[in-house]
Amino acid sequence: MQILGLTEAEEDVYRHLLRNPGAELDDVHILLRCAPEETEGALRRFRELRLLKEEGGRVWAHSPEAVVGRLAEQRLEELYESIRMLSRLQPVIDSLAGESPARESGAADGPTERLTEIADIRTRLDELSFFARSEVQSAEPYDALTPENIAHARPLDMRCLRRGVVIRNLVRASALADPLTLSYLRELNAAGARIRVLDGLDELILIYDRHTALVPIDPSDTAMGALCSRERGIVTTIINNFERLWEAAEDFETAAGQTPQDAAVGVTPLQLRVLEAMCTVAKDEAGARKLGVSLRTYRRHVSDLFQILGAENRAHAALLARERGWI
Repeated sequence: MQILGLTEAEEDVYRHLLRNPGAELDDVHILLRCAPEETEGALRRFRELRLLKEEGGRVWAHSPEAVVGRLAEQRLEELYESIRMLSRLQPVIDSLAGESPARESGAADGPTERLTEIADIRTRLDELSFFARSEVQSAEPYDALTPENIAHARPLDMRCLRRGVVIRNLVRASALADPLTLSYLRELNAAGARIRVLDGLDELILIYDRHTALVPIDPSDTAMGALCSRERGIVTTIINNFERLWEAAEDFETAAGQTPQDAAVGVTPLQLRVLEAMCTVAKDEAGARKLGVSLRTYRRHVSDLFQILGAENRAHAALLARERGWI
């Protein structure tokens, strides 16, 4: 159970209490052949996490389902906090850069960089997405996304959304006619991205944190490469152009035939009730009884929720749902 954050001594104490419900605490360290302070520390932590029931000097451990779920939830919260801290690395970079000797600036160090190779453009986009802290604005005049496009974009987009970066995405109306593209846009919308649709969109714009912008070298031939600029005047002009297009665009929910409620949560009212039950009861049987549905139906909805949220287990699903404001 070390992966859940328990020490070896804490795991020994918990397993002992499972084997001996109603055990007295005075002799636990003797039975486990360890120092009294180790068992006292383990019991103190279990009390803080509310993993024990005590009465009349005796103690009972809560069920493995409840304990593992609680520990996994706490561990995931700790890991997500670490991820959020790792996403804010610019101060570290600035501090380390100050230790380097001054050097002559080249084309790549200037406020505007010319990128002509596809690999270089993709690398720069990956870097900008990884370090984005507040907002990503994009206008993308495609008619359809390929599976390869989506496979590359999904982890970048979802990583930004999970750490609270606002994504505003303008797409062509014709893109909604492609089922694969529409499905991915709905996935992004359900995850919190703001999407609008514009007829005849023909401008490719990418803006990161309102200080770095990418546009094609030649708008009529994007294969020629891109300009990546941090020049304030250029970036401000590109932002103003994006805002003009954004104001003229139609909301994605309306254009795609979704109701605002569907777009906000991406699940049915029954699935929301299943999600709430999943987070409050220890066993599926209890959740199914609470909702008045069969166990098979309940578990099918749980599986669907895992897919919608991209969760690996119930604790992970609860954490992701809380981040999205679903519970």
